[in-house]
Amino acid sequence: MNIRTAAQSFVVLALFAVPSFAQDEEALKKDLTAVIALQGLPCGQVVAVAEKAESDYAVSCKDGNLYRVYLNSAGRVVVEQRK
Repeated sequence: MNIRTAAQSFVVLALFAVPSFAQDEEALKKDLTAVIALQGLPCGQVVAVAEKAESDYAVSCKDGNLYRVYLNSAGRVVVEQRK
């Protein structure tokens, strides 16, 4: 396991923990920012998150980019650009 895979696994675990307080939303935004960056996609900072389903998020970035971040059927994190 290389360092990038280990870091991504750690972020994924944190990403899909169920947020229970307002402070957890800020932590979720930071985790999603890290996941997007690990995929090599531009974002800067996540400013808004909407949970579409369990482990499925619509994300808005400070730079205007929009993404969908979710777990696929194989358990991998997928980041797709939205329009």
